[in-house]
Amino acid sequence: MNATVSTRGAMWLRLLTGGARPVHDWPSVQAVDAPLAGQAARWIAVVPDTENRFPRARNGEVGLVEGWQLARAVQEIIALDRDAPVKRPIVAVIDVPSQAYGRREEAYGIHQALAGAAGAYAEARLAGHPVIGLIVGLAMSGAFLAHGYQANRLIALDDPGVMVHAMGKASAARVTLRSVEALEKLAASVPPMAYDIKNYASLGLLWRVLRVPDPALPDEQDIALVHATLQAALADILDDRERDLSGRLDGANRQASRRVRELLQTQWEDAN
Repeated sequence: MNATVSTRGAMWLRLLTGGARPVHDWPSVQAVDAPLAGQAARWIAVVPDTENRFPRARNGEVGLVEGWQLARAVQEIIALDRDAPVKRPIVAVIDVPSQAYGRREEAYGIHQALAGAAGAYAEARLAGHPVIGLIVGLAMSGAFLAHGYQANRLIALDDPGVMVHAMGKASAARVTLRSVEALEKLAASVPPMAYDIKNYASLGLLWRVLRVPDPALPDEQDIALVHATLQAALADILDDRERDLSGRLDGANRQASRRVRELLQTQWEDAN
């Protein structure tokens, strides 16, 4: 396998589920049923598939097939628990470098595939399923929006290999007509432009940031720490009466978002 291809998602999924077998034979989306805090849960990860029939989706990107399979993996659990008093948790293990860019992807409606995945996660959350996102590698662009962003709680490992952003540094540098070095200098003073996970955490979207010595080679203590944090996230979701995403507005660098919402609420009330 190409050395640039990250397999963190597949590795963490395997370690956290005790090596349980996926419920489908899909090569690039793995859905595993394994316990979390003593109850059944569904764990999902997008993984590299070097033989993917869509070349743009061979390195772990979320493409046409991956979007629809993510949606199916989540919708299956919604259907199974539709009449259950207790909805099982869904854990998205996240290591996705991007959505798949290509003419075929655009022509065949990748926007619909990714919207299907995002919509399924949102539907699960609204139906009462605790949804947890665990970021162990890259969480970039539309891939993250499709796989994990709709979670009730987001947890990220504190590591240089863990990044959340709308696009990679090289692409962002081209779009902003800067060098990568100039972009990094700008990001140091503008948190939303930064790539490190601590700056992203200041935006309020992460519930926890975990320090693991080597996320690419975790030991039993690291796995236990992540498991315990996932269990704590589940308990926190179950204690939350609202079950919405309003807590994301509490970040230190979300003042403008909070102010805009206040003004919109005032205008709405005045109009009525």
